[in-house]
Amino acid sequence: MSAAADQSSLAQPQKAQQLWFTKPFAVEVREHLLPLPAAGELLVKTLCSAISAGTEMLVYRGQIPGAMTLDASLDSLQGAATYPLQYGYASVGVVEQIGEGVDPQLMGKRVFSFQPHASHFLAPPASVIVLPDDIEPEAAVFLANMETAVNLVQDGAPAIGERVAVLGQGVVGLLLTSLLSRFPLADLTAVEGVAARRDQALRVGARQAVAPDSAVESLARSLPRESSSFTGADLIYEVSGVPEALNLAVSLSGYSSRIVIGSWYGNKSTVVPLGGEAHRNRLHISTSQVSTIAPLLSGRWDKARRFELAWEMIRQTQPQQLITHRAPLHDAAALYKLLHEAPGDVLQAIFRF
Repeated sequence: MSAAADQSSLAQPQKAQQLWFTKPFAVEVREHLLPLPAAGELLVKTLCSAISAGTEMLVYRGQIPGAMTLDASLDSLQGAATYPLQYGYASVGVVEQIGEGVDPQLMGKRVFSFQPHASHFLAPPASVIVLPDDIEPEAAVFLANMETAVNLVQDGAPAIGERVAVLGQGVVGLLLTSLLSRFPLADLTAVEGVAARRDQALRVGARQAVAPDSAVESLARSLPRESSSFTGADLIYEVSGVPEALNLAVSLSGYSSRIVIGSWYGNKSTVVPLGGEAHRNRLHISTSQVSTIAPLLSGRWDKARRFELAWEMIRQTQPQQLITHRAPLHDAAALYKLLHEAPGDVLQAIFRF
């Protein structure tokens, strides 16, 4: 008898507690009986999962475009963006059961998976990533956002001596600022409306952290004295999640500046003034999305290599320091309400199971 068959003979179907978004501004926890793992499947008991506030609040507020899938690149999020739905993509757990044909060495392994918030889930082995031995679960839940930060750095391609600005210091913005601080830049400015997040940006390596209404003046003051006029940042990242921030990104730019948009706005939009100086300055505006590798890198980079780099950046930056709220799944309604009403009070929230 195989190891999978042996353990399955003792296993029982598992009751899973799942988080469901039922309508705008409403979530509930539902119990669902999971079957035993089928051939080529494994069952994971979740230890913790991270709320990705930017995208999850779009789901919570009903701001997801209904004509698209939740995430075409993730098997767990292939469903349409219609209620009721499950969401989330940063779960860490332990493999508790395996089906026929699954490597028995996976039993008991700690794994990361792009799964919605739930106490247990079934998945194929290819959809889980085994945690390195030296990385704890509360650090590992940052893998998805760290991969996003790595991708942003690669897409922006900062160069030695450049002036870089990062608009938005939520979790992705702080991770991005932390990675950029490792480059020999002339200046690294974090732009954020929440004072506590500005303080955190300085702790992770920003040269200066300023409020949006003083960003242009602050960046101008940071230029060398011989600069006769404001010439803008060389590279601007927009990761605030606020479409209006694109206007500030344009204001911070100079001739041939690069603006990299890492935010996903859902169905939100704004008017961006691309006439006048923005047009004359020959701006380079691009979007960055982590589900793919930039074409210029895809000949040498793949997802596996980028994940290895993301793990190393997690080792170096210790992102678990950004966790401000830990809650059981049954407190989800209160936690999402807090994220909606007082987003500045929460940096990283996680569910613990």
